[in-house]
Amino acid sequence: MQKLIQALKPLVDINVRHPYWVVIIAIILAVFAGNYAAKLTVDTDIASLLPPTNENVQALERLQELAGGETEMQVAIKSPSFEANVELAEMLAKKSLELFYPRHDNYFFNRYEFRRDTEVLKDNALYLATMPELREIADYLQNEIDRAREEANPFFVDFEDDFEDDEPDEQNIDRFRDSYDELIPPEYPVNQDSTLVMLTLFPSGSQSDIRYLEDMFDAYDEMLAGIDIASFHPEMEVQFGGRLKRHLNEFESIMNDVFNSFGLGFSAVILLVMFYFAGKKYINYQRADGENQKHSLFAHLIRMPVPVLVIGIPLIISLMWTFGITYMHLGVLNTMTSVLFVILFGLGIDYGIHYYARYIEYRSDGESVQSSAIHAYERTGSAIIISALTTATALFVLMFADFRGFSEFGFIAGLGILFALFCMLFVLPSLLTIFEKWNWILLSPKSAKYQKKVLMRRFPYTRTIVTTSVVLSAIVLLFSGNLRFEYQFSELEPVFPEYEQFRDFTRGVNESSRRNPAYMIADTDEEVFEILGALREMKQTNPETMILEVEALQERFPPTDAMAQEKLEEIARIQMLLQNTFIRDQQDENLDILRRGSQTVEPLDHNEIPDYLKNRFTTRDGEIGRFVIIYPNEGLSDGLKSIAFKEEVGSLTLEDGRTFHAGSTSIVAASMLDLMRTESPYMVGATFFIVFIFIWFSFRSFKWTMIALIPLIIGLLWLFGIMMIFGLKFNFYNLVVLPAILGIGCDNGVHLAHRYRDEGKKSMWDVLSSTGQHITVGSFTTMLGFAGLLFTTHPGLQSIGIMAVIGIGMTLFSALTFLPAMVQFLEDRNWLHREPDQLSD
Repeated sequence: MQKLIQALKPLVDINVRHPYWVVIIAIILAVFAGNYAAKLTVDTDIASLLPPTNENVQALERLQELAGGETEMQVAIKSPSFEANVELAEMLAKKSLELFYPRHDNYFFNRYEFRRDTEVLKDNALYLATMPELREIADYLQNEIDRAREEANPFFVDFEDDFEDDEPDEQNIDRFRDSYDELIPPEYPVNQDSTLVMLTLFPSGSQSDIRYLEDMFDAYDEMLAGIDIASFHPEMEVQFGGRLKRHLNEFESIMNDVFNSFGLGFSAVILLVMFYFAGKKYINYQRADGENQKHSLFAHLIRMPVPVLVIGIPLIISLMWTFGITYMHLGVLNTMTSVLFVILFGLGIDYGIHYYARYIEYRSDGESVQSSAIHAYERTGSAIIISALTTATALFVLMFADFRGFSEFGFIAGLGILFALFCMLFVLPSLLTIFEKWNWILLSPKSAKYQKKVLMRRFPYTRTIVTTSVVLSAIVLLFSGNLRFEYQFSELEPVFPEYEQFRDFTRGVNESSRRNPAYMIADTDEEVFEILGALREMKQTNPETMILEVEALQERFPPTDAMAQEKLEEIARIQMLLQNTFIRDQQDENLDILRRGSQTVEPLDHNEIPDYLKNRFTTRDGEIGRFVIIYPNEGLSDGLKSIAFKEEVGSLTLEDGRTFHAGSTSIVAASMLDLMRTESPYMVGATFFIVFIFIWFSFRSFKWTMIALIPLIIGLLWLFGIMMIFGLKFNFYNLVVLPAILGIGCDNGVHLAHRYRDEGKKSMWDVLSSTGQHITVGSFTTMLGFAGLLFTTHPGLQSIGIMAVIGIGMTLFSALTFLPAMVQFLEDRNWLHREPDQLSD
């Protein structure tokens, strides 16, 4: 390490001799990189957190490519008058399609859905039933005929009536009615009492174009403001939004969280640095001889922002470099990396704090600017470089993860740490030189009469602290099985009042039990039927199946003449059963539906199918898609159920070896959760190994390596204990912080152990009074950087802030209590001896 320190020493000399050139070049590079950094946006799509090679991601992309990824905008109209609601909806449909967007030279919306022509479907309902459903209908009718025949027999007595029920027959017809209600909904999308209607509009632009969405909602709001809604009905209400509005709200929320958290974190860090160094400099200034104290208190007060400039300018430069390269390499940020600007601000400032604090001490000892800059570099360089390289490498380990929430976080954070290290060691000295020339830094040599107050030579309460800490850590280990993982996706998503209000307003319209479907895409019609058969067999043979139902249009709309003829023959058989004298005149809703729906005598042309139904199954080109739709039998907001559904239907291998993969946002979310859950232990283990190797490389001693690791190990155990006490859980957001805490948390132990070895035995109080201050301020700046996340509206981002603040806080507390006590404990027993001096902080 000392060879590296000496090899880079000429860079510090250049800083002192040519400070203006160094600063100018660094700022020019920062402006160039900042131009690219300003182009970064946030991609909130969870699919972006998985590698593009993931089969389920590829399946989802193929599905979107074939069928489109349209997210509709919904307009809800409510009043006691159904006719008035319909009248306004029809007018809005026409006006909506006339809304023009000059920026795209196109209309905002390309189509709408409102009135559904269901008559042709009601007349041909059985033609759109699947063959299994037709057979069940035939069985149901035969059972109805047999029952009617038996009841018509005056001598028939049903002795088994009390012991049997009609559940099998009812299930047969109920399955058909469920499909019937899905395929043939009411003419208008209305709620149960017909007081609310829903108009659905399909935008022409992409939902990833945020400016387009903002302009679209503004234009629609302006259009509604120009309509006299009350003229249709005095009690009429109109609301618009839906998931598309939620998508925009989510993006705006994350961007607001990023700026707000940065503002809070930035302000808190700036104030802490400013007051700490103002106090430190003034205390050292007061130790000078009277003739050297030429400046008033006011002169010191107006220079309070100088430390912020000294440390802040190199830090901002490093951040511009980092995010400029991020744009060039990644192009966008994801939800997890969107807050790295404020986190890196808190992390990177640590190295400047250590360097500047030692510089002040050397200047106060009477050394020149050049000598102080070089000595501060030599004495802090080893610990700072080891600390930064350990943290950066620990973060870079995350790049090997397939989960891009880990890999991209690791890349950006690791790069930011290295750039911060470089700027603090090789740009900050230039600013010190410039500000000293401008007389912005008021420092005077300590008086020869000044005597440093002798502090306690022995750290107190050693045995109590060590024993208590070990016992608490052992208890945490004993109960570590109580640590939990948050699988409920809804607990990690922000709540948007506007969206929730719209959901409540539209409740009862277009609601279905078939939600969160997954899709498999076949290349031929034959493959569609093979996939259907395999999935249904899987459902029947798995008692814990997550499959509710599977369907494909090819079953409902036969693709070949032979299959169409087979279906027509089954319908003819049902017609004969319906004409049976025992049920022909029977009044029953189900029988009435079957009588009307069994009129088909020739294959139905696909042009006769209404658009609202065809759109579910057609491709962008208007052709019938070969989609197999798989519906789960439970909601997938529970991550464990989502993973179970993914495990069952995520991929399907047929007998001949052909494999098909399911695509849906729920499947992708489950894949992400499963991948992150699988990779996390390896990432944490690899990070700890890297930290251990770097610290051992620095100390070249297993004993001192373990001493330096004490704050990290004990701090993590205390973090876990606090999580169990307060019911905090791991989740796929805050897990990314664990490797970061490993890299960050080791800094305190490294700095204290290095300084103690340099000062020798009975120096722990001196070490704590100097380096202890530095690590405290450094840890607080890092915690304040993360603390900005505590005030975000996104629960997932909040959890990152909570875990980071507690974790870093516990490693600091352990470094200031357990490590000194443990060192004192070992020192009292002569188990420590001073090894060859090393340059350190």
